[in-house]
Amino acid sequence: MRESYTTSLMRGESISKRSLTLIPKALAMLACVLMTSVHTTGHAATPKKVLVVTVTKGFRHSSIPTAEKVLAQLGEKSGLFTVEYARVEPRDPQFKNADGTVDTNKVDAAIRQVLAEKMSAAALANYDGVIFANTTGDLPLPDKQAFLDWIKSGKAFMGMHSATDTFRGHQPLDPYVEMIGAEFRHHDQQAEVDCLNQDPKHPATKMLPSVWHVKDEIYLLNGFERTNVHGLLRLNKEPNAKTPGDYPIAWCKMYGKGRVFYTSLGHREDMWDPNTPASFKRENSKEVSEAYQQHILGGIKWALGIEKGSATHDKPIEPAKP
Repeated sequence: MRESYTTSLMRGESISKRSLTLIPKALAMLACVLMTSVHTTGHAATPKKVLVVTVTKGFRHSSIPTAEKVLAQLGEKSGLFTVEYARVEPRDPQFKNADGTVDTNKVDAAIRQVLAEKMSAAALANYDGVIFANTTGDLPLPDKQAFLDWIKSGKAFMGMHSATDTFRGHQPLDPYVEMIGAEFRHHDQQAEVDCLNQDPKHPATKMLPSVWHVKDEIYLLNGFERTNVHGLLRLNKEPNAKTPGDYPIAWCKMYGKGRVFYTSLGHREDMWDPNTPASFKRENSKEVSEAYQQHILGGIKWALGIEKGSATHDKPIEPAKP
């Protein structure tokens, strides 16, 4: 029997009401799917904010401008983070005396000013992480303890190469050194080395082979404790004398709720950049430079909490038998 026109209308109205009640549930399910997708990929909708610090109070590496450029490019290409800088270039004309020499008083004043502006407790609240790219010496931070507490609260710290040549040489070890995990002690001539990949699943090393051959200035470190870090790269022999032993190259660790990533590689321009000028004598292949960029990008992702990776402390490494 065919239903009446009135009955049909009433039934249609009932279906419409039922459909309307389902809309909020459908939207909630869609939101859950989208949230799950973001969680699964690890890519936040809003890029993280990272402060790149390249000021120096000691030796100044010629690779610093290259590092600044590469870090900005990695953030832009990945879409995962943006960068601001705390930097002072001592060779800038504004710091030159009439005779062409550098006015170190002006440089020091500029360093104090930029760090006061970018690294005060209030300013740090604007960032998710800080990178020390080839910094050196005792930097005049406005409040070092506030900086360390900021990292401990759940923020990210990432250091490249001479980040361990920063606040070094103090007895007892400077709290910054305890945070990063070691301090620079010594280096000999640049050397070709075989870096052993300690964690092929970590974001900072999953793209690297089990043995990664590079040429760079290799640091010997003071204050390093293997059982306080999660090792990423190491040497099993001294870079120049080739004496067997445990020589750390890169690691990560927790610092309170914060995450710390450090790699001692990054002295040479051709570690950082596959497109060095023709005037630069390359001794690392472009493939090494590209791998290094992915190495530090992976460390940045891990430290910012974008990708997961282990931070379990290493067990002691037994010395090699003669």
